[in-house]
Amino acid sequence: MADMVKLAIEMKHISKVFGDVVANDDVNLQVMPGEVHALLGENGAGKTTLMNMLSGIYTPDTGEILINGEPVTFHSPGDSIRLGIGMIHQHFKLVDVMTAKDNIVIGQKTSLFTKGKELSRKVRELSDRYGLDIDPDKKVYEMSVGEKQTLEIIKVLYRGANILILDEPTAVLTPQEIKKLFKVIRNMKEQGCAIVIITHKLNEVMEISDRVTVLRKGKSIDTVVTKDVNIPKLIEMMVGQKVELSIEKKKYDAGEKNAILRVDGLTVKNDEGKNMLSDVTFDLNTHEILGVAGVANSGQKELCESIAGLVKTDKGRIFFEDENIVGKTPRDIIKLGIRMGFIPEDRLGMGLVAGMDIVHNMILKDYQNQPGIILHRGPCTEQAQKIVDSLDIMTPSIYTPVKKLSGGNIQKVLLGREIDSAPKVLITAYAVRGLDIGASYKIYDLLNEQKAKGVGVLFVGEDLDVLMDLCDRIVVLCHGEVIGIVDPDEVTKEDIGLLMTGQRLEGTSDENTEKGGEA
Repeated sequence: MADMVKLAIEMKHISKVFGDVVANDDVNLQVMPGEVHALLGENGAGKTTLMNMLSGIYTPDTGEILINGEPVTFHSPGDSIRLGIGMIHQHFKLVDVMTAKDNIVIGQKTSLFTKGKELSRKVRELSDRYGLDIDPDKKVYEMSVGEKQTLEIIKVLYRGANILILDEPTAVLTPQEIKKLFKVIRNMKEQGCAIVIITHKLNEVMEISDRVTVLRKGKSIDTVVTKDVNIPKLIEMMVGQKVELSIEKKKYDAGEKNAILRVDGLTVKNDEGKNMLSDVTFDLNTHEILGVAGVANSGQKELCESIAGLVKTDKGRIFFEDENIVGKTPRDIIKLGIRMGFIPEDRLGMGLVAGMDIVHNMILKDYQNQPGIILHRGPCTEQAQKIVDSLDIMTPSIYTPVKKLSGGNIQKVLLGREIDSAPKVLITAYAVRGLDIGASYKIYDLLNEQKAKGVGVLFVGEDLDVLMDLCDRIVVLCHGEVIGIVDPDEVTKEDIGLLMTGQRLEGTSDENTEKGGEA
């Protein structure tokens, strides 16, 4: 089929090496006009590197790129833009204090007259053509995450792009926003655009893509027609073997559970005095995984850090086994005999010391509990080796600095260390971010093992499918407030999406939310 049409994108025998790391090794990719093409692979498979070469950020070491049948060489992102290629990154590149239309033309050579009403008209024309919905005069800081993504799409379309690359486009969207995005993608497809989506969400790959190219360890494994494959087959192509993936959720009787952590009226302000958390109240029980859902920057980070004693609490109380821990430092909390495992969102900035090896990162957690003034490395060496073996951490040695490990392996070191400390409460923020599919499910199994031991697990996640499969209850945050506490067996993913945007469901009034917290 590809031979009968002039290809929008053809990448032939592309290789790219960074030092000792082979990011892409003889990769081939063909994308047709009017096609949604998914690029699939585990973390570190080379997906983003390949697309960065297509968008002019990197230059291939070997190989050839053809756009609309013509060989091209990119020296900068500007070269790629001029050839009609637009990349929409996972982290948006917008100026918050500017309007939508000002963000669209920023950095471009425009006539003095291309502003005001004329610019608004052009933006509306583009919006109507592709079924996009944006107010040209709205400030970015007033927009939802979905609106910001729409603006990023309009930005590249305004610059004449007919080849779009979307990097993890649904990672921070609600289910309702994902439906809107897919409608936009289908409209662009009908207009003849070629669209490449980098994603790890297999259900979405099956729903939106026409074909899929799978990368594994830097190599292109195969390109398949989506309707001719299923999810187990795609996973097998990604990891190189059949993998059984399922999350088992064991239910415990109310008599076996008791509240181990109680958050009561928690309010946290930032340096500018703005509420990041407002009157947050819930209980976490033993034998429970309590999920926390919300769009980006809804207060998840502040919630985790306030419980762990890392940020100042402006109002409210946090009880851990009837001990109010507000105002205590992390070391104070440990000295009280409270073992609280904490896996922060910023794993290298806060969780581990990048220049230290795995052994010394183990020592860092427990050195203050060792007797005397001499550090005993033996137990920490054994602990490090046990964690490396049990979690299949890919490292030359336990004495390798953690900054030299991949993101996924860094996450395993951190999670393994915290679980090994036998906590009574385990707080995890994005515990599987950066992990491949097999490793992610190993982490879910580990969290379920902790739950079975009576640990209370607070699980902050971004994949609603996982939150619903893994968690016993889900606290939904919006702008730092608890909008609802729900049983995932009794609501839909769309219900949670509505809560994430601040819309209460029937039966999730403040009164019911408090009852949910006491369940």
